[in-house]
Amino acid sequence: MRRNYALQALNYLIFMALIGYFSTSPAYRHLPEGEALVVLAFSHAGQHVEPCKQVSAEELAKLPPNMRRPTECPRARSPIKVELLMDGEPLLKTVAEPPGLFGDGGVDIFLDATVPTGKHHFVVRMNDSVRVKGYNYTYEQTVELKPAQLLFIDFNTEQGFVFK
Repeated sequence: MRRNYALQALNYLIFMALIGYFSTSPAYRHLPEGEALVVLAFSHAGQHVEPCKQVSAEELAKLPPNMRRPTECPRARSPIKVELLMDGEPLLKTVAEPPGLFGDGGVDIFLDATVPTGKHHFVVRMNDSVRVKGYNYTYEQTVELKPAQLLFIDFNTEQGFVFK
């Protein structure tokens, strides 16, 4: 009986030694030396493909009471075009089509890139309307990136692009 307890204690000791070793070794490096990570991540619904139109009083009167709305908007939304430039060179670029049966859902954007550390000038641009030529949101910022730093770029309609 004592021999069983001794063997069980030995097994636990070996197991704890293995856990202790692998909790510190081998060393894990998320990024190579002298590198930083740039992440562009946000959710956004593009603008409607066609503008909303006002419904006249005569048209409203023809509709059942539960269907009467003063404006009528198409469901389809524009694709989201996003471009991130670092020091004038394209770093990330994507076009995301809206999901959903009618193309009316919001789009989730997630792009990441490993970049060298140092001072960099970033330009991020987005177009969320097929009725606008070029980009309708643009933001520029110069950032000093340190080794293993995460630069997170977010977007919301009130503030535009935000670097964190």
